Amino acid sequence: MATKKAIKLTPGKMIYHNLEFIDSDVGRPIRILSEFMGPYQIFAQEGIKNTIVFFGSARILPMAELKKRQKSCKNKTELARLKRLEAVAEYYDAARELGAKLGRWANKQHDHGFAVMTGGGPGIMEAGNRGANDVGTSSIGLNIKLPFEQHPNPYIDDDLNLQFRYFFIRKYWFMKMARALVVFPGGFGTLDEMFELLTLIQTKKYGDKMPVVIYGSKYWNKVINWNYIADTGMIDKEDLKLFHFCDTVEDAYNVITTALEKTME
Repeated sequence: MATKKAIKLTPGKMIYHNLEFIDSDVGRPIRILSEFMGPYQIFAQEGIKNTIVFFGSARILPMAELKKRQKSCKNKTELARLKRLEAVAEYYDAARELGAKLGRWANKQHDHGFAVMTGGGPGIMEAGNRGANDVGTSSIGLNIKLPFEQHPNPYIDDDLNLQFRYFFIRKYWFMKMARALVVFPGGFGTLDEMFELLTLIQTKKYGDKMPVVIYGSKYWNKVINWNYIADTGMIDKEDLKLFHFCDTVEDAYNVITTALEKTME
Protein backbone atom coordinates (compact mmCIF):
# COMPACT_ATOMS: atom_id res chain seq x y z
CA MET A 1 0.00 0.00 0.00
CA ALA A 2 1.42 3.35 -1.08
CA THR A 3 2.13 5.86 1.66
CA LYS A 4 0.55 9.29 1.37
CA LYS A 5 2.88 12.15 0.58
CA ALA A 6 3.39 14.50 3.52
CA ILE A 7 2.04 18.02 3.06
CA LYS A 8 4.56 20.77 3.68
CA LEU A 9 3.10 23.80 5.40
CA THR A 10 4.47 27.32 5.13
CA PRO A 11 4.46 29.03 8.54
CA GLY A 12 1.95 31.88 8.66
CA LYS A 13 0.33 30.98 5.31
CA MET A 14 -3.37 30.20 5.04
CA ILE A 15 -3.88 26.47 4.51
CA TYR A 16 -6.21 27.06 1.55
CA HIS A 17 -3.37 28.91 -0.22
CA ASN A 18 -1.25 25.76 -0.03
CA LEU A 19 -1.50 23.95 -3.40
CA GLU A 20 -0.02 20.75 -1.97
CA PHE A 21 -2.96 20.61 0.44
CA ILE A 22 -5.54 21.51 -2.24
CA ASP A 23 -4.17 18.79 -4.55
CA SER A 24 -4.02 16.17 -1.80
CA ASP A 25 -6.61 13.47 -0.99
CA VAL A 26 -7.94 15.44 1.98
CA GLY A 27 -8.29 18.51 -0.24
CA ARG A 28 -10.69 16.71 -2.60
CA PRO A 29 -13.91 18.18 -1.09
CA ILE A 30 -12.52 21.67 -1.65
CA ARG A 31 -11.68 20.87 -5.29
CA ILE A 32 -15.16 19.46 -5.83
CA LEU A 33 -16.82 22.47 -4.23
CA SER A 34 -14.68 24.82 -6.33
CA GLU A 35 -15.83 23.13 -9.55
CA PHE A 36 -19.44 23.42 -8.40
CA MET A 37 -19.32 27.05 -7.27
CA GLY A 38 -16.77 28.67 -9.58
CA PRO A 39 -18.89 28.40 -12.76
CA TYR A 40 -21.87 30.02 -10.98
CA GLN A 41 -19.89 33.22 -10.58
CA ILE A 42 -18.37 33.07 -14.07
CA PHE A 43 -21.70 32.54 -15.83
CA ALA A 44 -23.37 35.26 -13.76
CA GLN A 45 -20.58 37.70 -14.65
CA GLU A 46 -20.93 36.90 -18.35
CA GLY A 47 -24.73 37.06 -18.36
CA ILE A 48 -25.18 33.40 -19.30
CA LYS A 49 -28.63 32.11 -18.33
CA ASN A 50 -29.46 29.42 -20.91
CA THR A 51 -27.40 27.06 -23.05
CA ILE A 52 -27.75 24.95 -26.18
CA VAL A 53 -25.48 21.97 -25.62
CA PHE A 54 -23.59 20.04 -28.28
CA PHE A 55 -22.33 16.49 -27.61
CA GLY A 56 -20.21 14.46 -30.05
CA SER A 57 -16.90 12.80 -30.76
CA ALA A 58 -13.55 14.48 -30.24
CA ARG A 59 -12.18 12.42 -33.15
CA ILE A 60 -14.30 13.73 -36.01
CA LEU A 61 -12.41 16.01 -38.42
CA PRO A 62 -13.56 17.99 -41.47
CA MET A 63 -12.81 16.22 -44.75
CA ALA A 64 -10.22 18.80 -45.84
CA GLU A 65 -8.25 18.26 -42.63
CA LEU A 66 -8.51 14.48 -42.99
CA LYS A 67 -7.11 14.62 -46.53
CA LYS A 68 -4.30 16.89 -45.38
CA ARG A 69 -3.32 14.51 -42.59
CA GLN A 70 -3.57 11.47 -44.84
CA LYS A 71 -1.24 13.05 -47.35
CA SER A 72 1.52 13.56 -44.78
CA CYS A 73 0.91 10.36 -42.78
CA LYS A 74 3.63 7.69 -42.93
CA ASN A 75 2.17 5.30 -40.35
CA LYS A 76 -0.08 2.61 -41.86
CA THR A 77 -2.15 2.15 -38.71
CA GLU A 78 -2.78 5.86 -38.35
CA LEU A 79 -3.53 6.19 -42.05
CA ALA A 80 -6.14 3.43 -41.79
CA ARG A 81 -7.72 5.23 -38.84
CA LEU A 82 -7.88 8.48 -40.79
CA LYS A 83 -9.51 6.65 -43.70
CA ARG A 84 -12.20 5.23 -41.41
CA LEU A 85 -13.01 8.72 -40.14
CA GLU A 86 -14.08 9.76 -43.65
CA ALA A 87 -17.43 8.04 -42.98
CA VAL A 88 -18.30 10.62 -40.31
CA ALA A 89 -16.44 13.71 -41.57
CA GLU A 90 -19.67 15.33 -42.80
CA TYR A 91 -20.80 15.82 -39.20
CA TYR A 92 -18.07 18.35 -38.44
CA ASP A 93 -19.40 20.75 -41.07
CA ALA A 94 -22.98 20.07 -39.97
CA ALA A 95 -22.15 20.85 -36.34
CA ARG A 96 -20.38 24.07 -37.31
CA GLU A 97 -23.28 25.16 -39.51
CA LEU A 98 -25.84 24.33 -36.83
CA GLY A 99 -23.78 26.14 -34.19
CA ALA A 100 -23.79 29.26 -36.35
CA LYS A 101 -27.48 29.00 -37.22
CA LEU A 102 -28.51 28.54 -33.59
CA GLY A 103 -26.05 31.26 -32.63
CA ARG A 104 -27.78 33.77 -34.90
CA TRP A 105 -31.10 32.81 -33.33
CA ALA A 106 -29.60 33.14 -29.83
CA ASN A 107 -28.23 36.61 -30.64
CA LYS A 108 -31.80 37.82 -31.16
CA GLN A 109 -32.98 36.59 -27.74
CA HIS A 110 -31.48 39.58 -25.98
CA ASP A 111 -32.93 39.10 -22.50
CA HIS A 112 -32.45 35.34 -22.27
CA GLY A 113 -28.65 35.06 -22.11
CA PHE A 114 -28.26 32.14 -24.53
CA ALA A 115 -24.90 30.55 -25.30
CA VAL A 116 -23.62 27.51 -27.17
CA MET A 117 -21.94 25.03 -24.82
CA THR A 118 -19.73 22.04 -25.66
CA GLY A 119 -17.23 19.79 -23.94
CA GLY A 120 -14.56 22.21 -25.11
CA GLY A 121 -12.35 19.73 -26.95
CA PRO A 122 -11.66 19.00 -30.63
CA GLY A 123 -13.96 17.31 -33.15
CA ILE A 124 -17.69 17.98 -32.86
CA MET A 125 -17.07 20.11 -29.78
CA GLU A 126 -14.74 22.35 -31.75
CA ALA A 127 -17.24 22.54 -34.60
CA GLY A 128 -20.09 23.66 -32.31
CA ASN A 129 -17.92 26.30 -30.65
CA ARG A 130 -16.58 27.37 -34.02
CA GLY A 131 -20.05 27.94 -35.42
CA ALA A 132 -21.02 30.06 -32.41
CA ASN A 133 -17.74 31.97 -32.66
CA ASP A 134 -18.36 32.62 -36.36
CA VAL A 135 -21.45 34.69 -35.55
CA GLY A 136 -20.37 36.26 -32.25
CA THR A 137 -22.46 34.10 -29.93
CA SER A 138 -21.17 33.32 -26.44
CA SER A 139 -19.16 30.10 -26.81
CA ILE A 140 -18.61 27.94 -23.71
CA GLY A 141 -16.21 25.02 -23.36
CA LEU A 142 -16.30 22.65 -20.38
CA ASN A 143 -12.99 20.90 -20.79
CA ILE A 144 -11.92 17.85 -18.82
CA LYS A 145 -8.46 16.81 -17.72
CA LEU A 146 -7.66 13.56 -19.58
CA PRO A 147 -4.49 11.65 -20.51
CA PHE A 148 -5.40 11.84 -24.23
CA GLU A 149 -7.59 13.54 -26.85
CA GLN A 150 -8.86 16.42 -24.78
CA HIS A 151 -7.47 19.93 -25.17
CA PRO A 152 -9.33 23.24 -25.40
CA ASN A 153 -10.26 24.23 -28.92
CA PRO A 154 -9.47 27.78 -30.06
CA TYR A 155 -13.10 28.82 -30.60
CA ILE A 156 -14.13 29.08 -26.94
CA ASP A 157 -14.49 32.55 -25.43
CA ASP A 158 -11.53 33.21 -23.13
CA ASP A 159 -13.78 34.04 -20.18
CA LEU A 160 -15.89 30.90 -20.76
CA ASN A 161 -13.08 28.35 -21.13
CA LEU A 162 -13.50 26.18 -18.04
CA GLN A 163 -11.35 23.23 -17.00
CA PHE A 164 -12.74 20.37 -14.92
CA ARG A 165 -11.13 17.51 -13.07
CA TYR A 166 -14.32 15.61 -12.25
CA PHE A 167 -16.69 14.18 -14.84
CA PHE A 168 -19.75 14.28 -12.57
CA ILE A 169 -19.47 18.03 -11.93
CA ARG A 170 -18.84 18.70 -15.61
CA LYS A 171 -22.06 16.78 -16.40
CA TYR A 172 -23.89 18.84 -13.81
CA TRP A 173 -22.91 22.01 -15.65
CA PHE A 174 -23.89 20.54 -19.01
CA MET A 175 -27.38 20.08 -17.62
CA LYS A 176 -27.75 23.02 -15.24
CA MET A 177 -28.64 25.68 -17.83
CA ALA A 178 -29.38 23.44 -20.82
CA ARG A 179 -32.50 24.34 -22.75
CA ALA A 180 -31.73 22.17 -25.80
CA LEU A 181 -29.37 19.34 -26.64
CA VAL A 182 -27.86 18.15 -29.92
CA VAL A 183 -26.10 14.78 -29.97
CA PHE A 184 -23.81 14.14 -32.92
CA PRO A 185 -22.08 10.79 -33.59
CA GLY A 186 -19.63 9.80 -30.91
CA GLY A 187 -18.23 7.01 -28.78
CA PHE A 188 -18.33 6.03 -25.11
CA GLY A 189 -18.21 9.60 -23.78
CA THR A 190 -21.01 10.80 -26.03
CA LEU A 191 -23.15 7.75 -25.22
CA ASP A 192 -22.59 8.29 -21.50
CA GLU A 193 -23.59 11.95 -21.69
CA MET A 194 -26.60 11.32 -23.92
CA PHE A 195 -28.07 8.46 -21.87
CA GLU A 196 -27.61 10.26 -18.57
CA LEU A 197 -29.53 13.26 -19.87
CA LEU A 198 -32.24 11.06 -21.44
CA THR A 199 -32.60 9.25 -18.12
CA LEU A 200 -33.06 12.55 -16.29
CA ILE A 201 -35.73 13.61 -18.80
CA GLN A 202 -37.43 10.18 -18.74
CA THR A 203 -37.62 10.20 -14.93
CA LYS A 204 -38.70 13.85 -14.91
CA LYS A 205 -35.74 14.83 -12.78
CA TYR A 206 -34.75 17.52 -15.26
CA GLY A 207 -35.57 19.01 -18.64
CA ASP A 208 -39.07 17.56 -19.06
CA LYS A 209 -39.81 19.63 -22.17
CA MET A 210 -36.26 20.00 -23.42
CA PRO A 211 -35.80 19.41 -27.17
CA VAL A 212 -33.23 16.68 -27.76
CA VAL A 213 -31.94 16.19 -31.30
CA ILE A 214 -30.00 13.05 -32.18
CA TYR A 215 -28.21 14.00 -35.38
CA GLY A 216 -27.30 11.43 -38.04
CA SER A 217 -29.80 8.56 -38.10
CA LYS A 218 -27.64 6.41 -40.39
CA TYR A 219 -24.97 6.36 -37.68
CA TRP A 220 -27.17 6.08 -34.61
CA ASN A 221 -29.50 3.39 -35.97
CA LYS A 222 -26.47 1.16 -36.52
CA VAL A 223 -25.07 1.86 -33.07
CA ILE A 224 -28.33 1.41 -31.13
CA ASN A 225 -31.43 -0.63 -31.94
CA TRP A 226 -33.85 1.82 -30.39
CA ASN A 227 -37.02 -0.03 -31.37
CA TYR A 228 -35.75 -3.31 -29.94
CA ILE A 229 -35.20 -1.65 -26.56
CA ALA A 230 -38.86 -0.60 -26.62
CA ASP A 231 -40.15 -3.88 -28.12
CA THR A 232 -38.61 -5.85 -25.25
CA GLY A 233 -40.19 -3.56 -22.69
CA MET A 234 -36.94 -2.09 -21.42
CA ILE A 235 -38.38 1.35 -22.14
CA ASP A 236 -41.89 2.47 -23.03
CA LYS A 237 -42.79 3.24 -26.63
CA GLU A 238 -43.52 6.78 -25.44
CA ASP A 239 -39.89 7.14 -24.38
CA LEU A 240 -38.89 7.14 -28.04
CA LYS A 241 -40.63 10.52 -28.27
CA LEU A 242 -38.16 12.08 -25.84
CA PHE A 243 -35.84 12.82 -28.76
CA HIS A 244 -35.92 13.62 -32.45
CA PHE A 245 -33.76 12.15 -35.19
CA CYS A 246 -32.54 14.79 -37.64
CA ASP A 247 -30.40 14.44 -40.73
CA THR A 248 -30.22 18.03 -41.89
CA VAL A 249 -29.14 21.23 -40.19
CA GLU A 250 -32.43 22.85 -41.15
CA ASP A 251 -34.50 20.12 -39.46
CA ALA A 252 -32.39 20.24 -36.31
CA TYR A 253 -32.64 24.03 -36.17
CA ASN A 254 -36.42 23.96 -36.61
CA VAL A 255 -36.96 21.30 -33.92
CA ILE A 256 -34.88 23.22 -31.40
CA THR A 257 -36.03 26.77 -32.05
CA THR A 258 -39.72 25.84 -32.35
CA ALA A 259 -39.58 24.11 -28.96
CA LEU A 260 -37.61 26.92 -27.33
CA GLU A 261 -39.89 29.63 -28.64
CA LYS A 262 -42.92 27.83 -27.16
CA THR A 263 -41.31 27.86 -23.71
CA MET A 264 -40.54 31.57 -24.06
CA GLU A 265 -44.08 32.64 -24.95
